[in-house]
Amino acid sequence: MHVVVCGALVENGAVLLVHRSPTRRAYPDLWDLPGGHVEAGESELQALAREMHEELGVHIVAESSSRLGDLHAGSGEDAVHVGVWQIRDWVGSPTNRAPDEHDDIAWVGISELGGLPLVFGALPALLRSLPEPDRLSRRDEARTTASPSGP
Repeated sequence: MHVVVCGALVENGAVLLVHRSPTRRAYPDLWDLPGGHVEAGESELQALAREMHEELGVHIVAESSSRLGDLHAGSGEDAVHVGVWQIRDWVGSPTNRAPDEHDDIAWVGISELGGLPLVFGALPALLRSLPEPDRLSRRDEARTTASPSGP
């Protein structure tokens, strides 16, 4: 069984998705959360931090990450177990640093996920299960509270 992690960077009611290149062997031309395989000796959280940096150039704040759920695909030798993590805070601006794997990245409203071709059809329900305050990153909450309120 393959063990994979993926991260949901959530900001202002939107989640960052990556579009898998049409030339990919597994799940080509579909939208997905960024992530990848857990390597030998790595914890899921270590793999998540490595993958977010390799694919998006961001450093996750480990304490802000929590397991959102699990997804499964395939069977036998091709079985894949995917740990889905919510990432509430990170350092850096996400950019596509893996153009050989993804041909696009985009912020997509959680309410709009159902209209996209996704690797996992259960992903929209999993993300909609987030409590409303968790749909804002801590960074945005800090930015919002630091902003002067005016008419």
